[in-house]
Amino acid sequence: MHVKRFAGFTVFFLILLSTCAQAGPEIQHWISSKGARVYFVRTQGLPLLDVRVVFDAGSARDGKQFGVAALTSTLLDAGAGGWDADTIARRVEGVGALLSTGVSRDSAWLALRSLTDSRKLTLALDTANAILRAPTFEQKDFDRKKKQMLVALQRREESPGALANVAYFKALYGDHPYAHPVNGFTDSVKPLSRDHVMSFYRRYYVANNAVVVIVGDVDRGQAEAIAGTLLRDLPEGERAPALPAVVVAPAGKTERIQFASEQTHVLSGMPVVRRGDPDYVPLYVGNHILGGSGLVSKITEEVREKRGLSYSAYSYLVPMARKGPFTMGLQTRNDQTDQALEVMLQTLNDFIAQGPTDKDLGDAKKNITGGFVLRIDSNKKLVEYVAMIGFYELPLDYLDRFPEQVEAVSREAVADAFKRRIHPDRFQTVLVGGGAKPGGE
Repeated sequence: MHVKRFAGFTVFFLILLSTCAQAGPEIQHWISSKGARVYFVRTQGLPLLDVRVVFDAGSARDGKQFGVAALTSTLLDAGAGGWDADTIARRVEGVGALLSTGVSRDSAWLALRSLTDSRKLTLALDTANAILRAPTFEQKDFDRKKKQMLVALQRREESPGALANVAYFKALYGDHPYAHPVNGFTDSVKPLSRDHVMSFYRRYYVANNAVVVIVGDVDRGQAEAIAGTLLRDLPEGERAPALPAVVVAPAGKTERIQFASEQTHVLSGMPVVRRGDPDYVPLYVGNHILGGSGLVSKITEEVREKRGLSYSAYSYLVPMARKGPFTMGLQTRNDQTDQALEVMLQTLNDFIAQGPTDKDLGDAKKNITGGFVLRIDSNKKLVEYVAMIGFYELPLDYLDRFPEQVEAVSREAVADAFKRRIHPDRFQTVLVGGGAKPGGE
């Protein structure tokens, strides 16, 4: 993927901050003439525009060609509109803009940051449009990017943490489209051809399958014109069908994978929550207490502080279009693996049985709501949140309601959500490590 970092603008949006302390930003929404969903937030104070065009074209759409979504995404800006990658880079950098592409299990996207100066913005938008509507997918570029992906996949085999994540998702999701890693496997990427990429692009990179997010110092009329420029000459196409429901395994299993490392990587959990799930907020608040708040979480206290079994122990929720995982994890010395895993799971069981204390809940609420404004204090951060709202079709007032919902969560609500939704006896557990130490010692 062609990713660049933006530097030089570190000033917070003071006007935005003052309003966000009381309420989230006003999100305007409309459907373009081609069927794309468009979301717009006007911010004032800096002459900047952040744009994200998101397609339902993540690795869950790979079919049997694991890795084709990732390969398509990384090839978009390797050549487009008659320009090669170097020319595209010069066009973007020449007007002080930044452009990147990315992909996840659910989605693929193009992100653009530009100054709002008319000439510079026009050139940046025209370049982004060419990348979206006319990528060339030259054979030489395809061969180069495919080789790079295969090298990265070989390196993945050398990382116990990466291998644990791959095995964990397979254990969680079985034959579901979420089961395979975003970049696929060596054996699935090797057979991919340029025709596979072109077919994937033509099916999924269409207006009806797109969400356009615009955040910056422009008005509604300008935003409509920007969306029109980005989507210009893009086929209308069809929206991707809904992904199949996730079937949670009825019983837990443990998989041990030998790896020559001094530490064992442990992941344990189950699919639990999708975006828009009414249980998400109490689960999120509860997880913040349990393992999502770093060094002050219960898991860290029990595993690290009291027993010294791991430097890092944690838990997290990843809501997705379909049920995403609730995960607990740690890394520990090989000879401490079983003990560390037992303590981690016992901490969860105790939390499910007892729920949070009043102090735990109060501290969590203060931490979450007190830091919430910092999550949307710049265009760059805000565009990511609005893209999430748009892609998953969450309410437009989501950013308004989230802090209010957190404040309204009770101890009873957290305890109830964890008892109903988190079932340790159905956890899939993966342990990678425990083999001979490096060097054969």
